Amino acid sequence: MKIGYYPGCSLTGSSREYNESVVSVAKALGIELVEIKDWNCCGATAAHALNEELSLSLPARIMANAEEMGLTEIVVPCAACYNRLSVTRHELEDEGKRSRVNEILGKSYTGNLRIINVLQMLEQFGTDQIKSKVVKPYARKVACYYGCLLVRPHKILQFDRVEDPQSMDDMIRVIGGSTVDWAFKTECCGAGFSVSRTDLVARLSGNILKDANDRGAQAVIVACPMCQSNLDMRRGAINKTLATPVGIPVLYITQAIGLALGLGAEELGLKRHFVTVEL
Repeated sequence: MKIGYYPGCSLTGSSREYNESVVSVAKALGIELVEIKDWNCCGATAAHALNEELSLSLPARIMANAEEMGLTEIVVPCAACYNRLSVTRHELEDEGKRSRVNEILGKSYTGNLRIINVLQMLEQFGTDQIKSKVVKPYARKVACYYGCLLVRPHKILQFDRVEDPQSMDDMIRVIGGSTVDWAFKTECCGAGFSVSRTDLVARLSGNILKDANDRGAQAVIVACPMCQSNLDMRRGAINKTLATPVGIPVLYITQAIGLALGLGAEELGLKRHFVTVEL
């Protein structure tokens, strides 16, 4: 199985462990990831609020480069990047907008490119095939946290259920784990306010972690670098807002799958976490 790959800024910087786990799991499953040449930032999170043409041109350039490579499908692990590329693809179905963006880029983006997230990539590979490769079942009870950007806006993304998504829960069951039924699956963690309003992030992320912990979750599973960063890196500030500190770790779905496939902590980037992940 061969597929285009857009890592984006977070996966090559602050969330390298996500990139490491995606690449390692793909290799273990026999999925060939073809990184898009000369890719750029997609504009998340601020461009779309400042300049429409910029917010469309940045993702369009990435997709035009992928088309030039002959790719018809690309996987975008970061939920924010996945959202921006998908929304741009939708917006550029308007021929006038697409013509203007192509003029800005000096490239020809046609729109004949499918954008998928990491869960969709794994589903395409096949849950039965993944299950057959499990050597050490991930036998933990976890809370699957989808956040804001992986399922919204549903009209454009057409991925999973908006209020009670199940794709990550299903994947956890495939690798031998179980999931809790909880109230904060798609609530906001505070997103890009991590630096400017750490107090808000601490309160919002604290609500998420408290509910997961109260439901008996042993870990929180995510597919978004921003969510992972807020829930993990800001744990000190979060615990100051809670009556009882929460110590459960936050793993990417690919890290959990990697553990089930028998991959090591180093290649999955588990040693980069602020909250220790018990193996």
